[in-house]
Amino acid sequence: MRTFVYILTRPFVWFWKLLSSGLTVLSNLLFLALFLIIITALFYTPKTTVPENSALLLAPVGGIVEQRSPMDPMARIFNNLAGKPLHEETFLQDVLDAVHTAADDPRISLLIINTDRMGPASLDQIKAIGLAIDHFKQTGKEVVAMGNTFNQAQYYLASWADRIYLHPMGGVQLRGFSLFRLYMRDLLDKLAVNVHVFRAGAFKTALEPFVRNDMSPEEREASSQWLGNLWDLYCTDIATNRKVTVTSLQADIDNLILRLASVNGDRGRMALTSGLIDDLKTHREMEDYLRSLVGPGPQGKGYNHISLDKYLQTLTPSYTDTKKQEDLIGIIIARGTIMYGKGAVGQIGSTPLVSQIRQARQDPRVKAIVLRIHSGGGSAFASELIRQELMLAQQEGKPVVVSMAAVAASGAYWLAANADSIVAAPVTLTGSIGVFGAAPTLEQTLAKIGMYGDGIGTTNTAQFGNPATAMGDDERAVLQMQVDTGYEQFIDIIAQGRNMSRNRVMELAQGKVWDGTTAHRLGLVDTLGYLSDAIAEARRLADIPEATGTYIDAESVSIIERLKRLERPLQTLAQRIQPSVLSGLPSEQLADQFDFLLTGGDPHSLYAHSLLPTSAGTFE
Repeated sequence: MRTFVYILTRPFVWFWKLLSSGLTVLSNLLFLALFLIIITALFYTPKTTVPENSALLLAPVGGIVEQRSPMDPMARIFNNLAGKPLHEETFLQDVLDAVHTAADDPRISLLIINTDRMGPASLDQIKAIGLAIDHFKQTGKEVVAMGNTFNQAQYYLASWADRIYLHPMGGVQLRGFSLFRLYMRDLLDKLAVNVHVFRAGAFKTALEPFVRNDMSPEEREASSQWLGNLWDLYCTDIATNRKVTVTSLQADIDNLILRLASVNGDRGRMALTSGLIDDLKTHREMEDYLRSLVGPGPQGKGYNHISLDKYLQTLTPSYTDTKKQEDLIGIIIARGTIMYGKGAVGQIGSTPLVSQIRQARQDPRVKAIVLRIHSGGGSAFASELIRQELMLAQQEGKPVVVSMAAVAASGAYWLAANADSIVAAPVTLTGSIGVFGAAPTLEQTLAKIGMYGDGIGTTNTAQFGNPATAMGDDERAVLQMQVDTGYEQFIDIIAQGRNMSRNRVMELAQGKVWDGTTAHRLGLVDTLGYLSDAIAEARRLADIPEATGTYIDAESVSIIERLKRLERPLQTLAQRIQPSVLSGLPSEQLADQFDFLLTGGDPHSLYAHSLLPTSAGTFE
């Protein structure tokens, strides 16, 4: 009987072993296939060929950035497989590399600018691209720009083209520059929150929104100057590029209603009659026109061109360390509000930035440092830590050059003051030399809900900093003295670093903001230029004309640590407040204005910060 059962069940046992073995083999094959796909996505780059007599298509996607955003590795893999850009952003140096290379590439006969997917960009970034386009045109090649519609940033870039074409249903949205902030004195009164403000500098207005409901006369005066200067530079560039007068351009903008009425509300026709564009073309008409310039694309489809991403695969990016160069210029990007400690994503943490500077200082191949700053300032203590690390590099014989982007003000100027050379764009916003402190107390807010703060301490100062109790005269005096001392230190640093008299620095301080051209005239910066000019200056100071620039990257952090830094502090706070309190308020603008007060604050609650968010100078 036992033998019979054995014989009867044996085929089922064999079948099960075969099935289980097959599933094991299949799962192993699937794992191997997935592994090969991942490896291929990470390391395989198909060979790209540039067609003869082709156009380089410059179609920026998202905002123009100078520091790539961190990206999850899996997202990078899947984007690679899907052929999508890694981020909804365009790296500025990629654009400059491509345009400069294409200028001398005999296979490229035309540059096409399509701004439809271009996001925010700063004036200095677009100006840098414009200078590269000028170089392209100097080789005798043409540039064509096209768009469904143009906002101010998009049109500024398009204006460098020889010819600009607009969709018949589109328009050119030129309206001027403005400065808009949110003021909340009444809101804080309704919440019974007392914000105690301490400042040094008549024009240091970063905390005005807490104590006013409108812009102060001092702020209006100071901001009108630099805002008007930036607008003049913008209009002058467009007028020069389009061969119109600044007067006529300004008149068209100021008389928008009359100009629009004259063409029955047709913005496309208004742009054409104003000389802002050369013609109106539908997508099909535009494609036919481009085919007439460079011929048809593969299989007769479209027009003969190569995209920016594919063209970049054929060239070596600038500032790439191949490990073969003996002399390097270390380039460090510092963007965001300056924070004490690690900082969050989108902020300049003093700890990681000091580590980057130290890495460049201790690398024997790095002969000079270029610090590229885009910041409205922040923690005074953090700024001082960064400045001291830069001075250590100088003491070891490595020149330091600061390259100012759209904004490098207040605490950003503090850390830059001792640089061997400061290079700013004409449209850079800098200065804002002043210090402030702020301390909210909630005793009245708590009283409204029947809560009160009370207690005892071993000294007269034990209750200092307690937000549940009212602030006394002694605590106010201490905080004001700290602010005054910080301001005096700021003045001394600039006087020593810029080789100015103390009285002269006081004249330029008081929290005033200056545009780059004015700051150069006043001696706050040494040279007008861009990142490439700062690198050239670093080579000159280090006396190594053949040195290659290379980016000094921050130390990599774990995914968990990155997630901890990812959430904007104010957005988290806003989610905890009743929706009715912040109903209708632009949370991004609030975050830009006040995130420096909410996370990683200054150890002494002292801030060298201007109310210029890191997006100042960035426009759409």
